Amino acid sequence: MIIVMRTGAGKEQIENVIEKVHSFGLRTHPIYGVQKTVIGIVGDDKTRIVEKMHGMPGVEDIIPILQPYKFAGREAHPEDTVIALGDVRIGGEDVVVMAGPCAVEGEEMLLQTARRVKSAGARVLRGGAYKPRTSPYSFQGLGEEALKYLAEAREETGLLVITEVTDPRNVELVSRYADILQVGARNMQNFALLTEVGKSGHPAMLKRGPSSTVKDLLLAAEYVIIEGNRDVILCERGITTFETYTRNTLDLSAVPVIKDISHLPVIVDPAHATGRTHLVEPMALAAIAAGADGIIVEVHPDPDSALCDGPQALTLTQFDSMMGKVRSIAGIVGRGL
Repeated sequence: MIIVMRTGAGKEQIENVIEKVHSFGLRTHPIYGVQKTVIGIVGDDKTRIVEKMHGMPGVEDIIPILQPYKFAGREAHPEDTVIALGDVRIGGEDVVVMAGPCAVEGEEMLLQTARRVKSAGARVLRGGAYKPRTSPYSFQGLGEEALKYLAEAREETGLLVITEVTDPRNVELVSRYADILQVGARNMQNFALLTEVGKSGHPAMLKRGPSSTVKDLLLAAEYVIIEGNRDVILCERGITTFETYTRNTLDLSAVPVIKDISHLPVIVDPAHATGRTHLVEPMALAAIAAGADGIIVEVHPDPDSALCDGPQALTLTQFDSMMGKVRSIAGIVGRGL
């Protein structure tokens, strides 16, 4: 349920309404828009609010929200969310490219990659410090050492840093180094982790699970948002189907679907979706044409020697080439880089 405040409602009126809602034992999530303020309400028994609060000074209307995703949907927040991190705006007019190795393998390889993706037009450096792998014997990441390398690369290049957090106990640590916390597909419904990410207040990107619906993804976002963190990015990275040629099946229809029912920015990961280097570029271009707010791709100086996901990583030269085409497609759909 949402309470819509009148245009021009003052701070005191808004605070009085919030205090009244709290007196019923319910939680509030105010959304301050350009024209109006909307107050989202979380709780089971909302009929008392409708009975008691119509007519309060500043209240224009009280509207039930029919969708199960109360705050990730457009009913409560019709305007697009734009996440501003310095001069980078995710969900705005520009397409934001995130690029880097699947896993941080060392200081020099990361710096080499960061310099090249920066010069090609990337705005965010990706790199895994903690790697949840199917096999316990596979490379699991360098942990805090990798986080320090990522921070060093940011210092030198000015790129923002996105890296995955896999454990609720590590949210505070990863937040000290990263600009954006990534919740991977395997952890999309790790509700303890989502809650801690929400409490951190740190911008977060949620990857869609391979067997999850769009509704599941939006409900995962709710876990973050209801803790007070509204800076949430959604990521389509392929779903499991009967097709075996690609690693997953990239559901590009999810991009306009999510943009229609949610205000949150949408990023596409063509590397994890396809698992094949030669498919990354065409799917990245298709994602931008479909309306994605950005792409996240894997780039490695020598994919053949990569410790993680080499078969889907672009070389530095391939990334340079792709970015020229990304810039062209972005221009065709009225966006920049």
